[in-house]
Amino acid sequence: MARAFAKISFTPNVQAVQTERGSRSAYRAAELGDAETVALSEFEQAFIAERDSFYLATVSQTGWPYVQHRGGPTGFLKVLDEQTIGYADFSGNRQYLSVGNLRGDDRVSLLLMDYPGRQRLKIWGRARVVNERDAPDLLTRLELPDFRAPVERGIVIRVEAYDWNCPKYITPRYSQREVEALLVQARQQQPVADTTHVPAAPGNGPLPLSVSGIRQLTPSIRAYELRHADGAPLPAFRAGAHLRVPIALPDGTLTNRAYSLTDGANDPDCYRIAVLRLDDGDGGSCAVHAGWQLGTRINVEVPENYFPLHDDGRPALLIAGGIGITPIKAMAETLAARGTEFQLHYSGRTPQQMAFVNDLQRQFSERCRFYFSQAQIPTRLDIPGLLGKASTDTVIYVCGPTRLIESVRQAARRLGIADERVQFESFI
Repeated sequence: MARAFAKISFTPNVQAVQTERGSRSAYRAAELGDAETVALSEFEQAFIAERDSFYLATVSQTGWPYVQHRGGPTGFLKVLDEQTIGYADFSGNRQYLSVGNLRGDDRVSLLLMDYPGRQRLKIWGRARVVNERDAPDLLTRLELPDFRAPVERGIVIRVEAYDWNCPKYITPRYSQREVEALLVQARQQQPVADTTHVPAAPGNGPLPLSVSGIRQLTPSIRAYELRHADGAPLPAFRAGAHLRVPIALPDGTLTNRAYSLTDGANDPDCYRIAVLRLDDGDGGSCAVHAGWQLGTRINVEVPENYFPLHDDGRPALLIAGGIGITPIKAMAETLAARGTEFQLHYSGRTPQQMAFVNDLQRQFSERCRFYFSQAQIPTRLDIPGLLGKASTDTVIYVCGPTRLIESVRQAARRLGIADERVQFESFI
């Protein structure tokens, strides 16, 4: 909600400092355009529902801000509708500073943190106090039946603006529950096999690559950066391409797996892939997670592409399920760089299990929608609805589980969409 955020935040004094520091022209664009309807998307709603704490700022009669930490069980801050959130206010130290401030000024600001995921959501709104006498039904919606802390009142907030912050200076921190989950995951990892009889650089391809970066995207998905082992430029590729890599399995044998290149072709010195660890798979992904380290070398063939993006100016509808986001992300970045119209719809279980959610939200917030089947507030793709709204020249790309692909293809056939307009690639 860039314009609503700018209207509240970019006061004349803020604008003056932006001018002095040379950032005014970049931020001025956020203030332009028509008035917007502020509404929390499925992405924000799911993020809010997963929080177990937040920071709340109110304004006192003296003009001083007061910041208070509020905590409770996961989901105690509830989304009542796309423009309203609220929470049950539990009994505390009985200073009543925030509640007292609301009697004179209903403006509030919230800061919601996801430290492991390095995300923060800022919300501005107007708050009102509700109690059992005046609004019993509303208070019931805010209460948590399994939480025994006494509820004194409810706070209902009408959202007027929100904004996502850059993750650059967020230090990752983990709760006891999150640490315990990571320990369980670590114990379940297969030990690294003795591969002394496997060549240091497996594979027979002409392109020598070295792992130059590793990023944990989710508890089960890692991103890997691969650069030429000798520092040379890499062969070019197009969005939708994949790289077939050699993998040493625990028993010492070699196999090959194809992984989509996840970025638009804008870095001639780096290939990036993302690998989902499948604990019940055939061992290839587990071997990558367990064996690939910084400096690991492999020899590969040049990238291949059986899922190419169209070259003309037709709009695109991008649909991804789970790890199928990998080629779709590259397509979105390529289309954005071209200035081609597109929409991206990405479905998964929860935000925490979906790769690149934060990156896509920051890059394409107006062109992405996210769906979470196992979140506290589940949302699901309406495939016939999406395809029915697409223009007659839109090219449709879908990547993910077989059932998702078949749903898209069947819906397209029912709507009379030609098969050549539906491009797909299957991921398990």
